[in-house]
Amino acid sequence: MADFLPTDSDPRIHTTADLKSCRLGRHVSIGERVILREVTVDDYSYFERHGEAIYTSIGKFCSIAANVRINALEHPMERVTTHKVTYRPNEYFKFLGVDQTFRERRRAKQVRIGNDVWIGHGAVIMPGVNVGDGAVVGANAVVTKDVAPYEIVAGMPARRLRMRFAEEVAARLQALAWWDWPAEKLAQAIPDMQTLAIGDFLAKWE
Repeated sequence: MADFLPTDSDPRIHTTADLKSCRLGRHVSIGERVILREVTVDDYSYFERHGEAIYTSIGKFCSIAANVRINALEHPMERVTTHKVTYRPNEYFKFLGVDQTFRERRRAKQVRIGNDVWIGHGAVIMPGVNVGDGAVVGANAVVTKDVAPYEIVAGMPARRLRMRFAEEVAARLQALAWWDWPAEKLAQAIPDMQTLAIGDFLAKWE
């Protein structure tokens, strides 16, 4: 932990991470060599090492494994070349600026990750995708379309494997919205999260 900046409820950002124009919530952890650009990360969510994200909002209590790429870079396939020389010519020619039209096209394809989402090692989330609350994305999956709340997806392209819970249970969990509870209530509920079956937990805390 010595490589992290001092923290209480403040975000923990590894000294090798690179963030620009980001907003981080309480107890957020950003790991080694993570690169974030215009990303919002809400309370208790964390990125493991070598992750990347751009133009993305991430909810609370999300677990993002190593080497995940969220909102993978798009190239302009309709142009003469897909190379960045057409949208970042400033890297090669001092008198040519960044193509702002292409940048805004990228910004318009925001990715939205809900609360309590687990994204497995090496997964790629493509531009414009929404991942619902409680969803699970398998390792090395390539997610090209929206993922429903509490859906488990895997593969290239990602497809549904199953649901984490029955539809009625998933709806009750979303209505409960435990991720919005104050810290005191959350701390009281954690022992029940550890030991109670999901139905019993809902019956007690709804």
